[in-house]
Amino acid sequence: MAAMNLVVSPGVHYSCLKAGNRFSISKPKGYKLGPRAALVEAGPRVDGNGTPAVALQVLGGDRAAELQAEAKAMARAANASVYSPELLANKYGSRPVQAVKRTLEILVALGSFGTKLLFDQRNGTLDRNKRERAIELRSIFTRLGPTFVKLGQGLSTRPDLCPPEYLEELAELQDALPTFPDADAFSCIERELGMPIESIFSSISASPIAAASLGQVYKAQLKYSGQTVAVKVQRPGIEEAIGLDFYLIRGLGLFINKYVDIITTDVVALIDEFSRRVYQELNYVQEGQNAKKFKTLYADKEDILVPDIYWKYTSGKVLTMEWVNGVKLNQQAAIESQGLKVIDLVTTGIQCSLRQLLEHGYFHADPHPGNLLATPEGKLAFLDFGMMSETPEDARSAIIGHVVHMVNRDYDAMARDYYALDFLATDVDVSPIVPALRDFFDDALNYTVSELNFKTLVDGLGNVLYQYPFNVPAYYALILRSLTVLEGLALYADPNFKVLAASYPYFAKRLLTDPNPYLRDALVELLFKDGRFRWNRLENLLIEGKKDRDFSAKDALQPVLKLLLGPDGEELRTLTIKEAIRVTEAVILGSVADAYNSAPSFVQTLMINGNGNGPLAMSSGDLEAMMDLRNQVVRIWALLTSSETFDPALLQPILQVLQQPEGRSLGGRVIGGITQRLAARLLQQLLRTPTVPASSL
Repeated sequence: MAAMNLVVSPGVHYSCLKAGNRFSISKPKGYKLGPRAALVEAGPRVDGNGTPAVALQVLGGDRAAELQAEAKAMARAANASVYSPELLANKYGSRPVQAVKRTLEILVALGSFGTKLLFDQRNGTLDRNKRERAIELRSIFTRLGPTFVKLGQGLSTRPDLCPPEYLEELAELQDALPTFPDADAFSCIERELGMPIESIFSSISASPIAAASLGQVYKAQLKYSGQTVAVKVQRPGIEEAIGLDFYLIRGLGLFINKYVDIITTDVVALIDEFSRRVYQELNYVQEGQNAKKFKTLYADKEDILVPDIYWKYTSGKVLTMEWVNGVKLNQQAAIESQGLKVIDLVTTGIQCSLRQLLEHGYFHADPHPGNLLATPEGKLAFLDFGMMSETPEDARSAIIGHVVHMVNRDYDAMARDYYALDFLATDVDVSPIVPALRDFFDDALNYTVSELNFKTLVDGLGNVLYQYPFNVPAYYALILRSLTVLEGLALYADPNFKVLAASYPYFAKRLLTDPNPYLRDALVELLFKDGRFRWNRLENLLIEGKKDRDFSAKDALQPVLKLLLGPDGEELRTLTIKEAIRVTEAVILGSVADAYNSAPSFVQTLMINGNGNGPLAMSSGDLEAMMDLRNQVVRIWALLTSSETFDPALLQPILQVLQQPEGRSLGGRVIGGITQRLAARLLQQLLRTPTVPASSL
């Protein structure tokens, strides 16, 4: 903490202690600050002279009390354990007997299960014994402890990997695990919070309403407010159980990194990342802060619900939060009985996940059905914020750009994306990777976006990754887990659901509206090819982008307009001028053709050189192409203007620039080009020339 003086009002000085971006203030002698101590929250700002400064907001009342309660909760969790491979190695490296015993326990349990599957296969009873074997596997994972329960939870959401019988049994691992004694749980609450349980709750369930891998949950009522809450209490001895498993798993990772050449990914780094996340789950104050941050970032949408945290009754091993009434997403019948649709809720989850991954970069890394509830109001409630992760800022744009390059079949650009994604070191030559990408994606992209399966792409890309010196970052593995879990949930309700089809409107919206230079360049790449503007791509982007509820016509194409009218947009201006001439010609001549076709026959004979080609000296194929272009531009304009957020002010920046010398020059070039084209058309008509000479532009 750093001490400082602060002037809040003339002549009144406060002495304050700074901790991070918060300040605690003590009032000056003789000055009344109010019945409660105040807090000040600091945030960056820039003053009128452009000088960086600190904006301080004095917090009082409930907000100040909440921050003080959070600070006390943090103090209670000051000694929470953190993941340290070195500490685990020192601890269990000196206990070889314990390590060997645990290794044998795991090998015997999984080995016996594998042997039974082998016998079932040989005897032709594999299908008949599925339910029995699924129950056995659930029992094995439960017996082996929290680490393997986590593994089972992941498998329970993958219908593409496990038969239905296994999915149903492994789903029990989400919140139906064996409980530990209630007396131990209540004793933990009193010890952690430092007060008798009857002084905290007016009532609490006699037994847990759910038991998960790391703790169990009770339903209670706060004594001071009557608010119904969920109270999560950590399992006793959990750190010892997972610590030994992670020590053994990391040893296996070291062996793979050293001796298994076919796997180029740093397995130890992935294990360390996962282990670090699990250890963070053991600190319930950290989980509460994760929930608070998640609510701030994503609960602004009306169909997302994140429970509040009660900091006064939270510590490192006890978490008290708002009670949420809801049904797990894999309980389709119960959800539909409330008039809700699972697919709608999963789509909401996907849209929220895309915001998590690609906007703020802070995402829920453990979205299994036990952590996602459908509320009676139709909201999607997120629970359990112990395992969170972050997408690096550069990677967020690179992921969207990668999708654009994939759709565009620009495999050279796709290969270069792996630098920004941190898959490859910058000194690695990507040219050998391009043919492998082409071989896979040329086949995959023969399907439409709505037919593409996320798992198919992941598996195919995985085959490419294994062949070359890729190093898959830990955040990427958690992203894949998050999206594959959501796709797996959707497959319960609709076997034909495709997560990429549900995601595409979001990508389209971001491309059309995001000012990020990387995405702006990706949009230009998508719309222009070989000097021609691809109107069909723009139309498709607008159609898909409008499906996203946050799409704004006001913001659409603004990034490209700024580049077009900016100092670095000369190359784009040249392309745009050519396209503006072509479109204007199509609109004018299309209107002439429409007028000619709608006129009576005797009037048609009086029109210019009334001949077999009508009023225009061009082939029927050229005329049809021109009419198609005009109609497509009209449809695109209709898509923009039909949006509720359309604002004619969208055109204001263009008009302002056209009034400047550079803008007048651009407008003059367009008008000159149109004049040349129409003059050439008129001359051809007079000479009855059937073809149109190439533009001089």
